[in-house]
Amino acid sequence: MSYIIVKMYEALLYTKNQDKSVDCFLCCHHCHIKNGTYGICAVRLNKEGTLYSLSYGKVVAANIDPIEKKPLYHFLPGSKSYSIACVGCNFQCGFCQNWQISQAKVAKELSLFEYRLNPQKIVEAAISDNCPSISYTYTEPTIYFEFAFETAKLAKEKGLKNVFVTNGYLSKESLEMIKPYLDAANVDLKSFREDFYRKICKASLKPVLDNIALMKKVNIWIELTTLLIPGKNDSKEEIKDIAEFIANLDKDTPWHISAFHPDFEFSELPPTSLKSLESAFDIAKKKGIKYVYLGNVYDNDKENTLCPSCGKILIRRRGYFIESGVIKENKCPHCQEKIAGIGL
Repeated sequence: MSYIIVKMYEALLYTKNQDKSVDCFLCCHHCHIKNGTYGICAVRLNKEGTLYSLSYGKVVAANIDPIEKKPLYHFLPGSKSYSIACVGCNFQCGFCQNWQISQAKVAKELSLFEYRLNPQKIVEAAISDNCPSISYTYTEPTIYFEFAFETAKLAKEKGLKNVFVTNGYLSKESLEMIKPYLDAANVDLKSFREDFYRKICKASLKPVLDNIALMKKVNIWIELTTLLIPGKNDSKEEIKDIAEFIANLDKDTPWHISAFHPDFEFSELPPTSLKSLESAFDIAKKKGIKYVYLGNVYDNDKENTLCPSCGKILIRRRGYFIESGVIKENKCPHCQEKIAGIGL
C-alpha cells in the first residue's frame, strides 16, 4: 500500500493555522498536525497547510455480511449488509482482531490490496446484492469519514440504511454531520476504566460514554459490544459498572459480551473462559438489561433473543445466522410484550 495520493481529497472538519499547521476536529483526539505530518490515525496528512484524507475511495474490504455479524441483533435481523472498510483507526488497541487493516503503519508494511471504489459503486453493489443496509465496519469508520459520509448520503437517497461499527470516539462535529444519515451503530465499549483506555487504546473513556448517550438521544439505534479480556477488563466490579451504565442509559439497549481470542500484541493472554462470560451475563441480567448476548462462542443458548416478559425464545441463532424467528411488528406473539429494535 502506498500513500502516494492519486487525487488529493481535502479532509472535512479542520482549521488552518498561519504556520501551516492544522487542527483536526474529526475525532476526540483533536490532533494538532504540523506541516508534512500525519494525525494519530496516520491516514490524514497535512500538506502545506491543507489536510487531506489518504483513505478516500481506497477500500480494503467489501463483503456481504449478515447484519448479526456487526453485531446487531435488533436492527433488521436476518438481513444482509454490504460491509466496507478503509485502512485506519484512531485507537491503538493491542488486542485488535483486525490489526492488519486497522493500524495504518502495519497495513503499509503488508502492502494490502485496495479497491478503488466511489460511493455510487458501493450503493449500486448494495442494491444489486439485495442488501438493505451498508455497514462501515472492520476498521474505524470515523477515520474514513469523508468517504463514509458521501456514501451514506447517497445510500439514504436510494432508501438504504447506514450502520457504523465504531469505537465511539467521533467528535461532536462529526456526529452532528453524520446523524441525519446514520440509522444504527454498534459501539465498542472496551472498558469502564479510564486507565484501560489511556494505556491500552491510547484514548479516553468519557468521550465514548458521551457519544453513546448522544446517539441514543438523537434516535440512532445503538447496540454495545464489550470484548472481555482476561485480567484486563473482566473483573466483577467493572462488569457491574458497565451494566449499571447501560441500565441507566436504557435497559432496552442490547449488550454483546464477546470472548477474546489471543491476537496481535495480546497473543500471550489466554482466551476468555465460558465461565467468565456467563458470570458477566448474569451480572447484566441482574442489573435489568433486557437483551444480553454472548459472542465469539458457538453453540450457546445465550445468543438467542428472549422475550423479557414471558421468557420465550423469539429468535433462535446459530453463530451469525437465524434458525427461526417469530417476532411480528416488534411484539412477542406469546404475551404481546414490545420488543425493542428496528425491523423486527
